[in-house]
This record gives sequence, C-alpha cells and structure tokens, in this order.
Amino acid sequence: MVRYRPSLTTAAVAVVAAALSLTGCSSSSSKSAAGSSSSTSSASSPSASGSSAAAAASTASSSASAPPVRDPNTDLVIWADAQRAPVLQQFAQSFATANGISVSVQPVSTDLQSAYVTATAAGKGPDIVVGATDWIGNMVQNGAISPLPLTAAQKGAFETTALNAVTYNGQVYGIPYATENLALITNTGEAAANPATFEAMVANGQAAVKSGKASEALAMQIGQQGDPYTAQPLLGSAGGDIFGTKPDGSYDPSQVGVDNAGSKAFAAQLAKYGEKGQNVFKRSIDADNAVSLFTSGKTPYLISGPWSLEQIRKSGLKYAISPVPGFAGLGPAQPFVGVQAFYVSAKAKNTALAQEFTLNYLTRKDVEEALYKVDPRAPALTEAYNDVSKTDPDITAFQAAAAHGVVLPQIPAMSAVWGPLGIAEAAIVGGADPNTSMTNAANQIRAAIAKG
Repeated sequence: MVRYRPSLTTAAVAVVAAALSLTGCSSSSSKSAAGSSSSTSSASSPSASGSSAAAAASTASSSASAPPVRDPNTDLVIWADAQRAPVLQQFAQSFATANGISVSVQPVSTDLQSAYVTATAAGKGPDIVVGATDWIGNMVQNGAISPLPLTAAQKGAFETTALNAVTYNGQVYGIPYATENLALITNTGEAAANPATFEAMVANGQAAVKSGKASEALAMQIGQQGDPYTAQPLLGSAGGDIFGTKPDGSYDPSQVGVDNAGSKAFAAQLAKYGEKGQNVFKRSIDADNAVSLFTSGKTPYLISGPWSLEQIRKSGLKYAISPVPGFAGLGPAQPFVGVQAFYVSAKAKNTALAQEFTLNYLTRKDVEEALYKVDPRAPALTEAYNDVSKTDPDITAFQAAAAHGVVLPQIPAMSAVWGPLGIAEAAIVGGADPNTSMTNAANQIRAAIAKG
C-alpha cells in the first residue's frame, strides 16, 4: 500500500523476503501498494556533527545502493523515510538545542525494515526508527525494539485502534502517529457515491461502461501476484479471516482462517466477478495503474487509501469517499487498519535520551499535524485528528470507512500469508477453482508457520 506508499509498494516483496531470511518464515511475497504497511526507505549516511555541546541536527543525503551508516559520535540517530525526515528534523533540532546534544535524522529510501533489523543486530542501527505496525512482530522477534513506558494519560490520548496496533504481547512498542485504511472513492461525474452494496456498485460501474463514460466498472488492484491487502475488505464482508484470535483479542497464528467457510465464500465472489465471470476483477489492474485509471476517468470507482489523495486531487475530478461496500446479505466490509509509528531500538546508544524524545516530543499535537501536512493520513493522536478533521473532510471520510476495520496483523506469521494468499486470489480471478485455491493457500501458510 505509491505504501508508501503505504507499507505496501512494489518494494514490499523485497522487504518481506529480507524479513523472512531473518525470521525463518518461508513465504516470499507480500502486499502491493495500499497501505500500510511496510514503508519504503532508503540508505543514507549521517551528516550530523559529533557530540559537541552545541546541539546539531541534520539530515543526511540518501543513497539507494548502500545501507545507512551511523556516526558513532552522534548522541541520537533517527531513521525515517525521505518524506518524513525533513519534518522530524525540525523537532529533533529543538530537542537537541534544549538538551545540548547532537542529533542526526537520516532519510532512508530502500528497505527500511530489513536495513534497520540488520544494522541493529550488528550494533550499528539508529536509536529511533519510523515504520508501520506490521513490522512489530518481526522486530520484537529479532530483539530490535524495546517496549515504551507510556503513562495511562499518554495511552488515553491516542485513538483506540492506533494504540491497539502498537501493542504486542500486552506491551506497547511504538508511538503511533498516523492511521490508514482503504475506502471507496467515486468519480461523482460518472456514478453514484456510497453504493449500499458491492453488487450495487458493480451495477453502477457497468452502467457507466455501457454508456461510454468509462471502460472499467471498478479499479481494484489485483495484479499477477494478487493483493490480499486490497482484497481484505471483501474477505471480511464474506465472513472470512486470515487468523482467528485469542481470548485477549490478539491474533493467533495457530488459527489460520484462509480456508474457512467465510474465506471460501469470498473466493466464490472473486470467481463470480473475475475474468471468467463478470470481468470486474482483473489481473491487469495493479498497483501501477489502478489510481491512474480512476484519475483519467476510465472507471467511476477506485478502492484505495489516503496515499492516493494527492494524485486524485491534482486530477481535478469531483470525487467522494465512502466505506467499501460489503456483499449483499453478508457483513460490512472490513479493511485493514494500518498505523505508522516511532520505535526505540533495543540497542539504542542512550535509551533514556531516545525514550525522552519519543515519549515527550513525538507524542505532541504539533508533531502529528506537521507529519499530516506532508502526507495526509489521519493523525493517531485524538487531539490532532480533531484539529485536522475540521478542515479536511477526506480524512473524516477515510476514518468513517474504517468503522468495521480490523488491525493489520503484527505477528511474524503474517509474513507467511501474503504470497500464498495473493497468488490464490489472482488465480481465482483468472479462472482457477476457488475452493481448491484457498485450501492450497491455507496449507502453504500453515506449513510456513510450522517451520518457524
């Protein structure tokens, strides 16, 4: 999920492959662009000065070919993607000045998660890293991040879903700053907004095609490898799930739900609207062209996330944002809710300093609002969200679309899901048997999880 743009760009496959080599899971595929959640990042070299009494905060130039290199003389090092690094630099400068330390904010534009885990294991990683919450299980398993001692008041200041997303095994591991999820975006010049059901949406889209207004009823990225992130709202509507949950609500990797009755009901819908059926779902629609099909007026409907807003706004189209519609007679759509967060390294050079900056600077309203301005996703801090929503109705609409959403799984076992489930979904869209495809995917997932 552009992921980003989102934790879900085309680079996500490489992210997961690297993570799997560290965790021992055997799946090698991942989400496409949507959301969420394996943020892209890049390598860079630090440019901050040493530990002079006068605080220094600087942003390094990035390099796409080499991993970041930490300056051992810098007191506090932060790794972030290139888009957020300049924003963080302003606040790091303020913190550095107040505390008489040196700070380096390093922009990273390649696989930030894998680069971070590898560098941390070698004792050369940053003190703080920015990333998606579906990284948490892998980073905890690799001993790369530490729990954060948030006070009850600090916990209560965040949206509940955002706080849940950074909580793993009963401990809080990150400071959430933005949430993201999928919604239905409508070109109101071609079709009616907020259709009550998926079937109504398809009928409207097909009518637009028949009248010559559009060439596709819907742009929902599938691609040749499938896209479980983007398909999740419909999987949930049909009653399917990826994992069951434990009594405390956390995901249980021993309860793989990919081949349960609800998931197979979803698979039947994929076939019904696939290339051998009504030809609404197509493997030719992927992360590279889904948004452009919409902005060029070739489809009235797009299922996407807030990372698409900039491109859509620039197109000049009149649009509306509403929840992804569920199937008639079944449940509401259940998109993944992903969260971006700040983490403190388990091998931070100065843990107290890193926690001070994370807990008392990065929990501020002005920080979350500044990050929102460079990338319009809903702030996780309730006070910041309330401010932003007054002037940005799109953010409010995306938040409403997450009403029935489920937290994007943070457990390491999720890395075993993306490849098999995505390939199964793409195969079904292409005409493969739905039940057999989902059963095979579930067996592959269970086998990968069992290998550990």
